[in-house]
Amino acid sequence: MGCDKEMNGVCCSVDGLKKVEGKEFGGERALFATHRLDLHKCVFHVGESALKCCSDIQATECTFEGKYPFWHVDGFRIENCVFTPGARAALWYSRNLVMRHTRVDAPKMFREMDSLELEDVEIPDAQETLWDCRGIRLRNVSVKNADYVFAHCSDIDIDGYRQEGNYSFQYCRNVVIRNAVIHSKDAFWETDNVTVYDSEIDGEYLGWHSRNLRLVRCRINGTQPLCYCENLVMEDCVMGDECDLSFEDSTLQAVVGSQIVSVKNPRSGSLKALSIGEVIIDKNVLSPADCRIETEL
Repeated sequence: MGCDKEMNGVCCSVDGLKKVEGKEFGGERALFATHRLDLHKCVFHVGESALKCCSDIQATECTFEGKYPFWHVDGFRIENCVFTPGARAALWYSRNLVMRHTRVDAPKMFREMDSLELEDVEIPDAQETLWDCRGIRLRNVSVKNADYVFAHCSDIDIDGYRQEGNYSFQYCRNVVIRNAVIHSKDAFWETDNVTVYDSEIDGEYLGWHSRNLRLVRCRINGTQPLCYCENLVMEDCVMGDECDLSFEDSTLQAVVGSQIVSVKNPRSGSLKALSIGEVIIDKNVLSPADCRIETEL
């Protein structure tokens, strides 16, 4: 495909996108407020806000080294790119992102965004990533050092996900997760309408103060899980040998196909388990204090 014209290294391709190939940029706002760009094998060196206030951007095999390259962007596709540690806080206040086959080595990515899709993305330093975002779709994504990931996000659809990092998914709403391995202390605190299928969740204090948390065919481990929950549902789950003092002050409908180390003061509903090491019902149990507990499924 040829170009209609070339000017300062920018070619207009036949599909209307301005083709920019093999160029290097640096400094402040290198391509500020530009639109309909096809960037290929470009390098954005140290600087700030390279593509701020842009729209309809396509970037393939590019490297981003400077801060804040994509702020206030509407409509962008990023494939086979690399964000180095210097490209911190790279994608904020933007919408309509598709990112595929990309490695992100920078923290604090994805803030205040609408409609973002990540597929085959690796984020080794995901601290404070994905905050206050809406309309999130993840497929085959892995994150590490992911403390506080997904804070205050909503409308999340995840399939194929691995996470190492604490305090995840706090204050989230309307979440569906499938086929995940999540290692996280304090996951799913203060959430609304979260469903997790066929996943492993390992960490202390899981799901405290959640509302409408549903766990289906999940393996759970960690001390004091699922306390202070409202309308907790568990279907065909397994609980590990660290799950002591479970379900305190929770309302639940739970079926657990394993032993539970101990259960303490569930508020109401029903719990069926293969066996329970200790059931603690003391003077601190809150009304109506009528949870039905059964063993030997």
